[in-house]
Amino acid sequence: MKGLGRTTVRPVSTYAGDPAWHVTGYEAVSRLLADARLGRTHPHPDRAPRYSNSVMFGRPQPATPTEAADHARMRRLLTPWFSPARMAGMRRRVQELVDLVLDDLASQTAPADFHEAVSFPLPALVICELLGVPYEDRERFRRWSDDAADMGDEARSRSGLGALWHYMVELVDTKRRRPGEDVLSYLIAAQQGEGTASATDDVAMVGAALLFAGHETTVAAIDKGVVLLATRPGLGDALRGDPALVEPAVEEILRLPLPVPTGDGGRAGLPRWAKADVEIDGAVIRAGELVLLDIQAANLDPRIYGSAEALDVRRSDKPHLAFGRGPHFCLGAPLARMELHVLVTALVRRWPTLEPAVPVEELRPRNHLLTGGLHALPVRW
Repeated sequence: MKGLGRTTVRPVSTYAGDPAWHVTGYEAVSRLLADARLGRTHPHPDRAPRYSNSVMFGRPQPATPTEAADHARMRRLLTPWFSPARMAGMRRRVQELVDLVLDDLASQTAPADFHEAVSFPLPALVICELLGVPYEDRERFRRWSDDAADMGDEARSRSGLGALWHYMVELVDTKRRRPGEDVLSYLIAAQQGEGTASATDDVAMVGAALLFAGHETTVAAIDKGVVLLATRPGLGDALRGDPALVEPAVEEILRLPLPVPTGDGGRAGLPRWAKADVEIDGAVIRAGELVLLDIQAANLDPRIYGSAEALDVRRSDKPHLAFGRGPHFCLGAPLARMELHVLVTALVRRWPTLEPAVPVEELRPRNHLLTGGLHALPVRW
């Protein structure tokens, strides 16, 4: 490898010990995210190279003749629920929830764990209301999500995903009898209207994925945002002085990595399996092989971003790839952006002296989980 700024593809060994191609350059990653020759399925998933031992995103799904049409249909159903217009309508409620969790933090004695007081409960509250999931079940689905995301322990991962799946099947059955104004009830009605035989299984599968992605990834982003805000001198003052800078600050939080060593060995990435031969900067990826699209490395590509590791609210470089690109662009991007915007605005106004209570290098990343983040984030104010 000639360096992040030049080489974009190289062979690596995954967390599961299988061979893969690791792609880092912004242009290559951006192009391949939208390339239909790469996907999440494989004709022989049991024999395919694995990214990790997690059964959630660690291995491919079985290929089916209708997978593209099924995916497009589900996105059509879900997109209105995550549109910028709907997020604008939710903003007042999210503000109430932000005030609620920050009040809870304020009631504690410093140092307190920001991860437990804010980073986890806020996204859980928001996604529960949107999906129609009882918030009182949060500790259960949190445990199952962590289990399912474990990249090293396949038995734990399988058990967690199974528990999350069974929980969602039961909730879908409950929603069918007593529907509400939420995403799950809407999907159930849509499936029944189409006469889909596997309505319960389909909705439960989508619901479990939305519940997992809707809180786990945002938890990690909030942890990261707090550390970045607290370790960039003068940033809080700039955001308080000009609230218009909060939006670009959120984009920089999404673009930048957690400033804590993760020890991933240069093999992290979004797993995709080749459906046909693909050439990437002179390397030929054969059909069936695993490709790891390293979005984080792409977001730090010095050919694209000047002073790539700096948090620059005046940045005018190309858009980051934190939410992907193409047909699998993250549906929840407007929701995550809105949550972060409301929270960052509140933090810099209400907690101008908030900072980690331990040196940043002592914070422990959750390296064994797909979603990353921190075990704990002790803060003082």
